[in-house]
Amino acid sequence: MKVSGFTIVRNAIKYDYPVVESIRSILPLCDEVVVAVGNSDDGTRELVESIGSDKIRILDTVWDDSLRKGGEVLAVETNKAFDTIFPESTWAVYIQADEVLHEDSYDAILNAMETWKDVPEVEGLVFDYRHFFGSYDFIAGSRNWYRREVRIVRNDKEIRSYKDAQGFRKNGQKLKVKPTGAIICHYGWVKPPESIRTKLQYFHTLWHDEAWMKKNKPVMESFDYSQIDSLIRFKGTHPGTMKDRISQKNWEFTFDPTKKKFPPVTRLFHAFEKITGYRVGEYRNYRIIR
Repeated sequence: MKVSGFTIVRNAIKYDYPVVESIRSILPLCDEVVVAVGNSDDGTRELVESIGSDKIRILDTVWDDSLRKGGEVLAVETNKAFDTIFPESTWAVYIQADEVLHEDSYDAILNAMETWKDVPEVEGLVFDYRHFFGSYDFIAGSRNWYRREVRIVRNDKEIRSYKDAQGFRKNGQKLKVKPTGAIICHYGWVKPPESIRTKLQYFHTLWHDEAWMKKNKPVMESFDYSQIDSLIRFKGTHPGTMKDRISQKNWEFTFDPTKKKFPPVTRLFHAFEKITGYRVGEYRNYRIIR
């Protein structure tokens, strides 16, 4: 069984993406990793090259900055990377530049890929998420964050990245998937307030034009972390590839996790989920098959 990995990145240094840690976290699972490096002005290509693995194949791309409907450019770039993986690969492991796979999940992932490789009905594999927020010590605890997403797809070019590249679809239909129990750590919101502000200002430009930005998203002086509704103190371990980055953390973040800012209806849904494990109205861009 051959396995490819793929990801996209642009201006990783400017926007402080842990792309090196991200790529390193999937290398042990893959025979190759295609990294589509978009036109950057901060040395991102050299950063990817510095990983120094002969498994990595860089695909140089130019982003079409006019594609602003729903973050479409992210899906276009993701498809570019996916389309160049080894044709003989059975599976393709996808990871975003602010996501890092935990090594404790390797055995579960390998077992799932082996178990379902000859079952074409299984079009993808689902991962569980930990969304870190503010610092490496807290994870998001509200219904606003997705709990799972597809991060391995079958090497079938009828499968396409969907909307803003959060997930995938095949011929417009949700993928039929199996859960892996594997953990993806999402670090996109773990930055000092100034870095979050810079990232958000840029990220909004992937969805909206300058006129909309000027009217609806004035330039922020700093990001206000205090508006988060619920955080949980994290007591587990981070992926091994994140060790050095975490040790270099240079900002303070404090939060009282006992305080929740839920409206009454949300409190009711939250309590129901804690008791039953079922999330009312959860968005799922996939179909888990039994």
